[in-house]
This record gives sequence, C-alpha cells and structure tokens, in this order.
Amino acid sequence: MSEANGDNVWILGTYMTKFGRHTDADLIDLAAEAAQGAMKDGGVTIQDMDILGAGSLFNAMAGVGQQLQKQIGQTGIPVYNVANACATGATALRTVYLSIKAGEADMGLAVGVEQMGKGGLLGAGGMGSRSRKVYEPSGRYGSVMQVEGLLGTGLMPGVFAQAGMEYAYENDGVGFEQFAKVAEKNHAHSTLNPLAHYQKQFSLDEVMTAEMMSYPNTLLMCCPNTDGSAAVVLVSEEKLKTLSKDQQRRAVKIGASVLTTDPWTERAQIQPDVNTLTRNAAKKAYETAGVDPQDLDLVELHDCFATAELIHYDNLMLCEPGGAGKFIDERGPWRDGKIPVNVSGGLISKGHPIGATGIANIYEVATHLRGEAMDRQIDGAKVGLTHVIGLGSACAVHILEKSAV
Repeated sequence: MSEANGDNVWILGTYMTKFGRHTDADLIDLAAEAAQGAMKDGGVTIQDMDILGAGSLFNAMAGVGQQLQKQIGQTGIPVYNVANACATGATALRTVYLSIKAGEADMGLAVGVEQMGKGGLLGAGGMGSRSRKVYEPSGRYGSVMQVEGLLGTGLMPGVFAQAGMEYAYENDGVGFEQFAKVAEKNHAHSTLNPLAHYQKQFSLDEVMTAEMMSYPNTLLMCCPNTDGSAAVVLVSEEKLKTLSKDQQRRAVKIGASVLTTDPWTERAQIQPDVNTLTRNAAKKAYETAGVDPQDLDLVELHDCFATAELIHYDNLMLCEPGGAGKFIDERGPWRDGKIPVNVSGGLISKGHPIGATGIANIYEVATHLRGEAMDRQIDGAKVGLTHVIGLGSACAVHILEKSAV
C-alpha cells in the first residue's frame, strides 16, 4: 500500500461511551450514542457516510448495523456486520479503512458495541460432563472425551495465565510481583479516566492478596465484563482536504492498519499461542508506518489479564527481548515512564466490552494525539499504537500519527 500517493486514511471523529453497567440503555442505544458522538466530533452527519462497519461479538447474527441505521438514519449505504473475537471492533474499523483505500468510499463510520452484563470470566470451553462411560469417536476431530483442563485449556484465565508463566519460566526477573505491578499501574491510571468502568486505585499488596482466579492472575488482575460502545469516522485524504481547517487540524492519520491470525505451529494445537500473531502484526505495522517502537509516545494494548500486558511489552518490542520484567520494575509503562501503556486504565480497569474494545483503544490514542485527553494527557504525544487480540485467534495493530494533511 503506497502512502506516497495521497491515499492515506484519517480519523475525523471519535467517541466512546462511559464503560460500565448500562441498565437504562440497550445495545442499539449504546451504539447510537457512540455513532452520533463520533459524527458530531468530526463535524459530519450520517448523510456524509458512504459505508458503515458494525462490530458486536455476542450479537453477531442480529444485523446490528441495520438496527443501528434505523435509529441514526437509513441512507441505503452498504453495511458490514463483523465478528472477530476481541478484535471485532478493530475489524469493523478495518472494513471501513479498506473500503476507503480501495476508492469505494470517501468517508465511513465504524462502530463497536457490546452489552455483556455479568457473563463471568471463563468464555468458551465450559465445564462439560466427565461422567461418560462409553467413548466413541465423534465430531470433526474424532474426539472421545473432553480434554479441557487435561490437555491444555481454551478458557481465557487459563490461557493467559499459562502464557504469562511460560514467559516467567523463560526469562529472568519475572514473577508474581511483576504481573501484579501491571494491574497496580492500570488501576492507578484509571483514576484519571471518567469513562472507565472502575476509577479506583489499589495498592500492590491489595492486588496480590485479592482472590486468585488462575495463578498468577488475581481478581484485580482480570478485566471486568462491561457494557459500552465506541465509534470512529474515517475519511480519505482527498476528501479531508476539502473540509475545514479545524477538521484538518484535529484529524489523526492511520499510519498502519494490520490484522493477523495464527500461523500453524505444532504446540498451538494444544495451547493457544497469543504471542506469534502479535509479533507478526507489530513487525508489519512498524514497517508500514516507518516507525520504530521507541518512537511511540503511548500504547493501548490488550490487557485482558495482567499476564497478557506484560508479555505484550515484549511482543510489541516496547522493551528489549526478555526484558518485560525489568520494564515494569523500572516503571517504563507508567504514564510518566519511557513508553506509557494503557493510560486509560486498560481493559483491567476501563473494562472490556468485547465488540467495542478495538475502537475504544483507537479513541484513547487519537484523543491524546489531538491534545484533548485533559487530566490524563500525555504531553506532546505524536505517535501511538493500539493492539487487540482475541483467541481463535485474531490480532489487530494500528499506528496513529499526529500529522498535517
């Protein structure tokens, strides 16, 4: 993709609802608030949109985009409903991004939304019955019994706990305390974010002595299920040049947009690999944007569990290889550190409404690049990275830049 031919794609408007329990609004209400907020922020209307991308994992078959149109305006434009694990929102954004890149649209709206309630931490996999006495091959893989918990795990707490423990085993200076420091940081950061689900600070001791979920992740090291929505308006560079000087001044360039899945590895057939596809996405994103990891002024990464954030310091090349423990010990990812990570509070404290998370991360970084993050502003921020990963697996990495048209 040539960036020299004026075919850049820009963020024109962004919006994020308050994350938390929304008992007075349904899924479409939340999506509509985010969509209308993003368009208002960009100074445009639904009549200006050429395409709509809508992401919702739990409502993948509900035609969320079409339902949303009935609330914010039915203009006959193409709608793409997407579901792609925790990368659902980022995939909705990429749908619009690629349509603009292809010249099929000048401007488009991407919305991510989820209403999760209290769904628990486990995710796919479940307990199942272990009382079977007759074992006959069945199903796609000829299974004769459930292997969950016996031969690897597909449950979220177990997968990310195991990934963290493998990293700790392979690298010096990483243990329970380093993982807990990640959650301590993110809870502290969230106190400055009025849109976060939780805005409460916890001491390192409180994090470490909280109820254990899946070692080494305690309850305060796990993201909460959350209701919420986020939206973004994207615009072509050619179209942006026709808009007002203020719209151009606030626009944020998408320097790179990358989506990856798992390459085949033998060991990943037993235990999901959350590392390789992230490393692949990051490498391609840095090359596409012409950016070095040390150029980043802030990062919003996928900290569904504290162990996930720590290993992604290494996967995203924010620290030297094997140096994630040292990076957190030296306060590198704190808001006043070398590369601030999850200044929003991250998923651990901001919340994780699955379909919305990928776009919410975009909202956060774009807001800092615009200099509009108020009390949590990272001064002088010019380049930022967002990252999401969902088991299955799918990983999206975006690099955003404060850059003149």
